[in-house]
Amino acid sequence: MPGVLSGVRVIEMASWTYVPSAGAALADWGADVIKVESVDSGDPSRALVVGGFTREAARVDADFMLELGNRGKRSIGIALKSELGRELFGRLLASADVLLTNWLPGALERARLTVKDIRAFNPNIIIARGSGLGVRGPERDRGGFDGATYSARGGVSYTLTPFGAEFPTSQGPAFGDLQAGATLAGGVCAALFHRERTGEATIVDSSLLAQAMWAIAPSILAADFFNVDGIPGAPPGIVMNPVVNRYKTRDGRWLQLIFLQPDKFWADFCRRIGLPDLATDERFVPSANLAANAAEAVALLNKRFAEHDLEHWQKVLEDEPGVWAAYATPRETLYDPQAEPNGYLITNVDDQGNEYRTVAAPVQFNETPPEPARAPEHGQHTEEILLELDVDWDEITAAKDAGAIM
Repeated sequence: MPGVLSGVRVIEMASWTYVPSAGAALADWGADVIKVESVDSGDPSRALVVGGFTREAARVDADFMLELGNRGKRSIGIALKSELGRELFGRLLASADVLLTNWLPGALERARLTVKDIRAFNPNIIIARGSGLGVRGPERDRGGFDGATYSARGGVSYTLTPFGAEFPTSQGPAFGDLQAGATLAGGVCAALFHRERTGEATIVDSSLLAQAMWAIAPSILAADFFNVDGIPGAPPGIVMNPVVNRYKTRDGRWLQLIFLQPDKFWADFCRRIGLPDLATDERFVPSANLAANAAEAVALLNKRFAEHDLEHWQKVLEDEPGVWAAYATPRETLYDPQAEPNGYLITNVDDQGNEYRTVAAPVQFNETPPEPARAPEHGQHTEEILLELDVDWDEITAAKDAGAIM
């Protein structure tokens, strides 16, 4: 089955992970995404090493961060500063529905790629821009990465850090990038729908800061409503509802309970975990008493969960109707029993025939996961794409000789 964006062409002029991950989502949904890279080194993420994990050390011949943000695309190498390169880029834009970019306003102006310039090549193209801090205001030309712009400046780390912690909570690679990329991809789809209905090609804007503020909107509203700094994470063990809390097992693992209606779940839960007397204990029934005596309840539950390993509690709670989960490692999430049947992972194969998995965009259509697709090598599809634009071989050869393409 073709993807819902089949027939849509997206020109991506972006690097690193945030905006490219939006392109990866659009490719998952069926769009033809063409990644425009410089003729020399291409997207700098091709040389990025995260956590010391190099491509050479992997069990498969693929770069895990590059695959994450660039699977399913085609790559063309163009020197945009050359007049010939610019002319070919213009022809590429004329064939497209969307331009997706993370170039900042000043860089676009210097490259003669303002909205007016782009629309001169294609008046019907949707322009989607992802930035660190937005395209207006005094810092519109300040760059951003999610660790600083999303987690730090956007208030996310503060919100996730418990009171009294010595160090703020830190994020994993591309944590904010991928959330913001999915949002930007959704904005592109809305713009495509609007153009289909009205004929108007719009400009789509989002940013890492906007995504962070959306993620912690309850804390930001609390700051305004109650004149506080926000809602940082509560100190360990201090809870109002003992069955909305985390508990440590004997083997050092953690369980998270989210029973938002204690009266509905408390009695059966207590019997299930081997504390039947608590089911009718007046200190904890009804829920108003449970909240009033939360510290006592937490202490009893802490003691009980510490008596057995995680595996034991997973079996005990298997049929628990209240929502709970064990804190999973990324490797455990890779093998989550819900991941494969729902198509949340894409299985690719490297050039040596080794299989590896990557994570699909978090939206599907007609219960159909995306097809396997790898990230392109730098400039892998330059000739193929130019031939589609009716550039003949003589012109391609001349452009290569002039350094306008790779």
